[in-house]
Amino acid sequence: MTKTNHGSGKNSFLECTKGSRLISEGPLAKWHAIYTMPRHEKRISEHLNLRQIEHFLPLYRVQSKWKDGSKVDIQLPLFPGYLFVHIVREQRTGVLNLPGVLRILHGVGHEPPSLDSTEIESLRDGLHLRHARPHPLLIAGERVRIRSGALTGMEGIVIRTKSLFRVVITLKLLMQSIAVEIAGDDLELMAPSPHTMSFADGRRDQIALLNTAAYQR
Repeated sequence: MTKTNHGSGKNSFLECTKGSRLISEGPLAKWHAIYTMPRHEKRISEHLNLRQIEHFLPLYRVQSKWKDGSKVDIQLPLFPGYLFVHIVREQRTGVLNLPGVLRILHGVGHEPPSLDSTEIESLRDGLHLRHARPHPLLIAGERVRIRSGALTGMEGIVIRTKSLFRVVITLKLLMQSIAVEIAGDDLELMAPSPHTMSFADGRRDQIALLNTAAYQR
């Protein structure tokens, strides 16, 4: 027996609400990350919906088992403790006053840094097309760029290879990472070269060189 809890999101993977065109979608609106109390992300999303403030709360689906042995599908935040809002300066106080909001993330100084709108839009449009999960922060490793398909242009680090490659994408402002499964042909190595090489082709070339060296010995 399987029970399903769809959570507050309209989509099985992510939740994204469009806000007021007069304010949230104006030319001065910028994307910011807000830090929340634990397990308050969905409740804050509901408050933002009521106030028609555009925001982005990416979720992922996980299956949990109840005491009676039945299973339930639940949706959890992909970036625990954070969600993204598209607001103008005058809306900051209203967002900070929402129950469960602790602060708007700050960079250097007291002015909260705005997030790259292209990166946010790429996540909003492409995450539901990829299999993604939270992943421990990862900094070192072989860097690649997604060159086709969903999340095109985003960069990350390869951590494991099977039939698909798993790429860890990190949002530096949050210092949090997610792992996304991607086919090798959709990746390219971020090595300085006059020619573009796919990650799959690069791996095959490396194996060929190793086999040649072994044969010459």
